[in-house]
Amino acid sequence: MPHDHDDHPHSHLPTDPELRVRALESLLVEKGLVDSATLDAIIDTYENKIGPRNGARVVARSWCDPAFRERLLADATSAIAELGFAGRQGEHMVAVENTPARHNLVVCTLCSCYPWPVLGIPPAWYKSDAYRSRAIREARKVLAEFGVELLPEQSVRVWDSTAEVRYLVIPQRPEGTENLSEDALAELVTRNSMIGTDIPKGPAS
Repeated sequence: MPHDHDDHPHSHLPTDPELRVRALESLLVEKGLVDSATLDAIIDTYENKIGPRNGARVVARSWCDPAFRERLLADATSAIAELGFAGRQGEHMVAVENTPARHNLVVCTLCSCYPWPVLGIPPAWYKSDAYRSRAIREARKVLAEFGVELLPEQSVRVWDSTAEVRYLVIPQRPEGTENLSEDALAELVTRNSMIGTDIPKGPAS
């Protein structure tokens, strides 16, 4: 599953909308209206920096502040807004917490509903037919392909995002991070861990 996403952009043919976007981009670049490098930088910023960094800040705060964690689990939309993260695609948020007994995984089986304010642009694999269909049917196998090995006693709960509700996974805090600051903790949180397809590693890892 993870081997056909961002790291291998040519492993599958682009969809028709992707072809149209590329054609439009090529035309704009050719006419000198858009700089290709600038456009790539903007996309990279929204996909890998702005959104996921916001979500990482939410997770780190929940690890450090028990009161915030309780508010986050009770009303994620309001708690996330406390940190200044809100807007379209983030109006109806629900936070689900990983525990030693349960691991959470998020998918959108109908399309690609995704919490943009806290995770940025959805990765290609999240929108793929393979992930959307298999995450429900064989969640443990999909997680294993992403490198997430769960204990036999850990259950898996799959949450199906919709246009009305979007989910944010609060991963377990890594061991050995008791003395880390909130900023340092945020650096450990990956985008995938907030979807459920990764587990944050401690500093030693």
